Amino acid sequence: MGIVRALGAFSGGLDSMIAALLLKSQGIEVEVATFTSPFFSSESGCRYAKQLDLPWREIDYTAEMMTLLQNPPSGFGKNLNPCIDCHAGMFRILGEIASAEGYDFIFSGEVAGQRPMSQNKNSLNRVARLSGYQEKLLRPLSAKLLRITDPELRGQVDREKLLSLSGRSRKPQMKLAEEYGIEYINPGGGCLLTDPNYCGRLSILMEIRGLLTARNAGLIRHGRIFRLSKDTICLVGRSEMDNAGLESLVKDEVIFVLEDRPGPTGVLIGDPEMLPVLIDLVERYAGVRS
Repeated sequence: MGIVRALGAFSGGLDSMIAALLLKSQGIEVEVATFTSPFFSSESGCRYAKQLDLPWREIDYTAEMMTLLQNPPSGFGKNLNPCIDCHAGMFRILGEIASAEGYDFIFSGEVAGQRPMSQNKNSLNRVARLSGYQEKLLRPLSAKLLRITDPELRGQVDREKLLSLSGRSRKPQMKLAEEYGIEYINPGGGCLLTDPNYCGRLSILMEIRGLLTARNAGLIRHGRIFRLSKDTICLVGRSEMDNAGLESLVKDEVIFVLEDRPGPTGVLIGDPEMLPVLIDLVERYAGVRS
């Protein structure tokens, strides 16, 4: 048997690191990929792939996410997270890359039962089926609890050296991280679509025809949000960081800042005729008006 090659979904979280190292320890040539969109970043994936000396690539998943938000076939999770269809789409892309570039299988760091809705066994199986690469998708951390996959049947992976983790505890992964000598930081965020505060903002965009765009999804991360009319919203910065975030993303939108004193940046998304309302809000929060 020649060199076995695997391509994995890699968030940079502890689970994805352990999954990659488990396979690498078997002599498998491992490469990892991190998906990016307005709702999740590739920063951690890039950082920890370098730490582990793993070949890494970034995959822009923006178009797929914006389409999924319109009508996810498997529905949303607790907030506006279409996790099942999102993961299936990611694995479909990885599978296509693997087929085109000669990888033997794809993998992820998912753990059975870690998330009650998207990572129970039924959900994991559904994701695999929807991806179109069910037989090539390996989950090394829970492999012994799941159906056997082609790379295991072909002897490309030693199933006995894979794990049977389940549930929400990270203690086994933390112990393995210590054994592998890797440093990590427990993620403090993840996908914005699981954040109820952000999803409240996003739902406003989704209610207004034409406003659900990738740039607007980024803009609403910053500042206070106001629904001005049936087709218009505005954002008003709360801090210098908010102002900088808004100003870095604005292109065609109407923007308003005070010329003679410090104050919030205001951005209008929708009807330009609502500019006086935006100006009034900016001035009020700057303390120009009582």
